[in-house]
Amino acid sequence: MNDATMSDTAVVGEFDDIRPYNDNEVPEVMARLMDDPEFAKTLLSIKHPVLSRYFSPLLTPYIRRLLHRRFDSIRCVHDLQMLIGEQMEKMLKKSDSIFTVSGLDGLDKGTAYLFISNHRDIAMDPAFVNLSLHNHGMGTVRIAIGDNLLSKPFSSDLMRVNKSFIVRRSVKGKRDKLAALTNLSRYIRHSLLVDHSHVWIAQREGRAKNGIDRTETALLKMLGLGKDQEQSFSEAIAAMNLVPVAISYMFDPCDLDKAREIYQLHTTGSYKKSEHEDLKSLYQGIVGYKGAVHVAYGDVITHVADADDLALQMDRQIIANYKLHPTNLIAWEKLHGSDGRIAELKAGFPHCDWRDVEQELMARVAQENDGVTQIFLETYANPVQSRFDLEAMALSGDGLA
Repeated sequence: MNDATMSDTAVVGEFDDIRPYNDNEVPEVMARLMDDPEFAKTLLSIKHPVLSRYFSPLLTPYIRRLLHRRFDSIRCVHDLQMLIGEQMEKMLKKSDSIFTVSGLDGLDKGTAYLFISNHRDIAMDPAFVNLSLHNHGMGTVRIAIGDNLLSKPFSSDLMRVNKSFIVRRSVKGKRDKLAALTNLSRYIRHSLLVDHSHVWIAQREGRAKNGIDRTETALLKMLGLGKDQEQSFSEAIAAMNLVPVAISYMFDPCDLDKAREIYQLHTTGSYKKSEHEDLKSLYQGIVGYKGAVHVAYGDVITHVADADDLALQMDRQIIANYKLHPTNLIAWEKLHGSDGRIAELKAGFPHCDWRDVEQELMARVAQENDGVTQIFLETYANPVQSRFDLEAMALSGDGLA
């Protein structure tokens, strides 16, 4: 069946186990969330861990009442997303964080796009994409999210009511994995070509905790699994209007947690997540200070030879469009010393108080050992190094490592 003739009725039920909730399902889902004591208890434990430990039975009903007060009026997905957008703008204003966007003027408001971005934050990466699209008069995205983040029924409800669809990473067995990936690929194509809805996917499984943004070719190969039989991979990708997106944060609210995790992996060979760690990271990413955030939209990729070529094109755009913040330049200079290229980049921030930013950055690791501090600085410096490497390879004619 080709995409021109694929109809909604032809796929009724096909995507029910992974798709976002529809508007008519929202009131029931919101009622379930508001009345779920485990959801309230988890929120309490994340935001107030000490109080939760001693007063959870007393405070959980209070949290549930607050949820009702906030969510009672939500009747559709749009209502929820407008509330989320309002809260995001309030948080940015309250923290004096700057939000900027580039590249949207090159996109057609009437076209559905597949946005694939670098991945630094569980919730805020697609949230900032949504905010930028909404402010530009475009629709919001359907968001790919791994089932590893959906360990509780309430977390699944919470994500799917906000236009998230599920990537079933926990599936075992080659045949079942292939079936799940094919279904996912078909759903993404259906969203774009039938429902005309934008889709957001991260360029890799999991966040780039070391600050090195590279696209996984396996992800790109998945996109071709649901194509029409007569289509080439290049034709299938062209039909999706794929746009690379580079998202950068001046301060990453989870930077120290990421550095500690990498350090533990390096020193012990393993890392075990604590209970609700993903949800805690999600919460910290939402409320934590960012300083400045930039979302850069690239150009639609129209011609590719194969998945490897597509990954290379994507990486080049993401690295080239990534906005380097003062924190990135300071971290690179602390690791590598003074450099004319850094001085040139610093000139682009004529009003920056470099000493103040450096003090704020280093205060985050003031109590950490040298190993964690080194990794922390590398995480901020790696986007700068990636830019330098890209420029050097462009001069030499080589590919991107």
